[in-house]
Amino acid sequence: MAMKRRHFIKKVAYGGAAGLTLGGVPVNLLAANSLLARFAADSLNDKVLVFIQLHGGNDGLNTLIPISQYDEYYNLRPNIAIKHTGTRSYLEVDNTVEENARVGLHPEMLAFKEMYDQGKVAIIQNVGYPDMNLSHFRGRDVVFMGGDESGDNQYQSGWMGRYLNNIYPGYPDDYPNATMEDPLGIELSGTLSLAFHRENGIPIGLNIGSPEQFYQLISSVGVDPPIAFPDSHAGDELRYIMEFEKKSNQYAGRLRDVYDAGSNSSVEYPEVYPYASPIRANNLSSQLKLIARLLSGGIKTKIFLCRIGGFDTHGEQVDENDPSLGVHAALLHNLSGAVKAFYDDLNNLDLDQRVLSLTFTEFGRRAKSNDSYGTDHGTATPVFVFGTQLNNGIYGVNPGLSLEDLHNYNLVYNIDYRQIYTSVIQDWFEGDNQALIDTGFSQWVDTKLPIVATGGTHVYAPGKNPTSLYLYPNPVDDLLYVQYNLETRGTVSLNVIDGSGRKLKSLRQEGFFGPNTTSLDVSDLQNGVYYLQMIHKGKRMNSSFMKL
Repeated sequence: MAMKRRHFIKKVAYGGAAGLTLGGVPVNLLAANSLLARFAADSLNDKVLVFIQLHGGNDGLNTLIPISQYDEYYNLRPNIAIKHTGTRSYLEVDNTVEENARVGLHPEMLAFKEMYDQGKVAIIQNVGYPDMNLSHFRGRDVVFMGGDESGDNQYQSGWMGRYLNNIYPGYPDDYPNATMEDPLGIELSGTLSLAFHRENGIPIGLNIGSPEQFYQLISSVGVDPPIAFPDSHAGDELRYIMEFEKKSNQYAGRLRDVYDAGSNSSVEYPEVYPYASPIRANNLSSQLKLIARLLSGGIKTKIFLCRIGGFDTHGEQVDENDPSLGVHAALLHNLSGAVKAFYDDLNNLDLDQRVLSLTFTEFGRRAKSNDSYGTDHGTATPVFVFGTQLNNGIYGVNPGLSLEDLHNYNLVYNIDYRQIYTSVIQDWFEGDNQALIDTGFSQWVDTKLPIVATGGTHVYAPGKNPTSLYLYPNPVDDLLYVQYNLETRGTVSLNVIDGSGRKLKSLRQEGFFGPNTTSLDVSDLQNGVYYLQMIHKGKRMNSSFMKL
């Protein structure tokens, strides 16, 4: 069942009634129901994850310009298109990748280009999910719940909340403790998202003006709950509020201590966009600067959720006299500058190897611009991943921009966002199989994107690995593993053929972008040489194997 808008607003109102700020930044403690908080706390390593929400729906095509389809791109949006030559033209990211993966960054994203050249950025093109919802509220809920709009993948809770309930049923009663003194996660947005909800109960945050006021306020609020609660849903929620208020009091002193103990390096975080724009203040910088200081002070919190707003650019997305300027340009400048400063700060503090960050947004924008120098709600959008422990590069190929490829001028997604999140859980936080089952991502293990550098040799090289087929073990006795890489998702047929061309076995499945792994039982075949044929979008690829 979809979360009703009034329920969403109700939850936001609860959070806003009891929030906190550190260093002037609104802070929400992730509640016991946070699934993301759960898999973070369960991790045995000291790694940290920072989610950066691009609130409103980011225009991916003006963020990441498809060089190989520039003419189609320009024809779809001539009034807002970024130039391909001259001053303030796009910044080509990497000319060593396949032609259909070559992209250019918006000219205001020079900081991201510098980070990419340092091996600190993975760019993931054309991300979405089946039947994307273009409502702001529902679009955010779908991504936070870890599902899609099909009947089998809808939840009333966040994937973070489900994980925490299933793995840490004793939280929050047993926390904080000597092992985990800090909140499992902190939201720096002023409101509480669905991501941190469980099936029952509501998350609560605190919100005041400064670290000192925060400590004074939550030290003074009453912590003794009423003697009796009404025997109703409202009574259950009141009990939860009071219990979490008490929990927040327990965390207050610790948060004050780590904030006071921490510091930032000499890195200057950008505060204002240097050109004229309705949006100039860089609100993301203060959030990331606070996270760096808390980490420097020794906080053990595993997950931070940040937000930068203003991406709902229906009109005046660009300056009508120069499409490289305007609101969207300011937002991209602020985003890239803040992230670059954050990692420079972490590097100086010797913390950068512990922190992985990624962007996400509720949806993208349409490929065709409107008459108001803007873009309307659309579907697929790129995702940026940052860190020093990446298998960095460009994942995916440029989206199709012909009228046959577009659906009502919407991009057709190629990479499912759960392929990214599964890699974060399994490879960054080293979550086990149960962690993936709890989140609902277990079905994505064989198609996850290898964005985290885990050691060893990757069969898939981002941006430099077209469709391919690999079989192992070879020779084989019983179970033949088939690993294939696809440039575009779609139906795949796998056929076992003998030397005379007879089809002996066949498997048909949905293939996803990037590496896919499946298996075939060949134990009943006679000893000899056979061929595995893969058919995808009308193209055939063969590889031989020997049956022992």
